[in-house]
Amino acid sequence: MHSTKDIIQEATALPVEERIIVVDSLLRTLNIPNPDIDTEWVGVAKRRLAELRSGRVNPVPGDQVFARIRESFGR
Repeated sequence: MHSTKDIIQEATALPVEERIIVVDSLLRTLNIPNPDIDTEWVGVAKRRLAELRSGRVNPVPGDQVFARIRESFGR
């Protein structure tokens, strides 16, 4: 049986793409996907994309969003 330290060392030696697969697999064991929630998020994403494409809403650059967050929380 490998120790946790051994497993982490082996995982960090993997190529980035394979580490992503390992991390995703581990996270899925902690937060089991719910198909109903996934379906809801797809609907939200499609609605937001349609709003952007129609010009009904304007995108806000990420750096502005994070600046506002820092201002709000004093960081």
